Amino acid sequence: MTIPLSSPDITQLEVDAVTAVLRTPHLSLGPELPAFEAAFATYHQVPHAVAVSSGTAGLHLALLSLNIGEGDEVIIPSFTFIAVANAVLQVRATPVFAEIDPTTLNLDSDATERAITPRTRAILLVHTFGVPADIDVFQTIAARHNLFLIEDACEAIGAEFGPPPNARRVGSFGHLAVFGFYPNKQITTGEGGMVLAHNLAHAVRLRSLRNQGRNPDGGWLDHAEPGYNYRLSDIACALGRVQLSRIEEILALRQAAAARYNSSLNHIPGLELPPITLPNRSISWFVYVVRLPHAANRKRIQAALAQRGIATGRYFAPIHLQPAWLSHPSAAATNLPLTESIASRTLALPFFNRIAPEQQQHVAAALQQALLPDN
Repeated sequence: MTIPLSSPDITQLEVDAVTAVLRTPHLSLGPELPAFEAAFATYHQVPHAVAVSSGTAGLHLALLSLNIGEGDEVIIPSFTFIAVANAVLQVRATPVFAEIDPTTLNLDSDATERAITPRTRAILLVHTFGVPADIDVFQTIAARHNLFLIEDACEAIGAEFGPPPNARRVGSFGHLAVFGFYPNKQITTGEGGMVLAHNLAHAVRLRSLRNQGRNPDGGWLDHAEPGYNYRLSDIACALGRVQLSRIEEILALRQAAAARYNSSLNHIPGLELPPITLPNRSISWFVYVVRLPHAANRKRIQAALAQRGIATGRYFAPIHLQPAWLSHPSAAATNLPLTESIASRTLALPFFNRIAPEQQQHVAAALQQALLPDN
């Protein structure tokens, strides 16, 4: 039995939608683009959605549209995907790494506030693994210090924060919010992303920047400022629009898969499982990540699982310890013992919409065997 780490869930509905686009002359900048954007904005109850070529592109444009640049600092976690730090660097700002909360693995609010300086312009709040961060606390911090709050919801579409029945979907709280649709995400467009905005001026600039800085009121060769080719094709938008229409089914499948893992693994001594429920939060399951008893065993355990056809992943290697960042002053100034301790023990197990119970049982049995002391 071979079990991949992730697998996209494509049905005939998606195939038909993409095929329909291929029968038209509108492969890019056609009707599927505004249709996908409108559906996404409606789903989050936010006025503006701007589709882009990736979540990374969305982070880059979000920072640019807020005029964050050289001399500015942006507070981010180190326990996240490297694109978060790279985007800050690409606008010539300085990333400031802050410690994480040991339960949610999101930015710790106290550590974030301690990291604020007169140069801080924004907090880039990642909803790690689809678990909503303490958004109300971070909104208060951002308001108190006159900072922008950017939500990185690339892993968290459909997650909710707040007491029922007043909970809201993540991505609807910050000044801007970014989503990603890589094939390992809850919904996919192959490659692609989306930026949500409350402010019309932000949305207008985002649309211009993604399309080579074109003047929205001008012609194809009229450019208001230097921009980028961060457009998302109509083919991808058609795929995303149908995937979004299935979001409730998708989230339910992933919730059920997470619950099955917890039931199969909760008896293994020393293995720390992710929380299934948290107060005032609804988790959107992106990955299923356990914490091993000992960091030194991870390579051996991964190798043992691989021998049984089971793919695993290290989610996440801290950014400040990555070879690409070790020489950067931000990394040199970083002291994150909790991040480093947790990251050294995390292991992502196979997790996707259609993972079968028997596949999960195979994973659980193999992991239990690999964790035995004499292995």
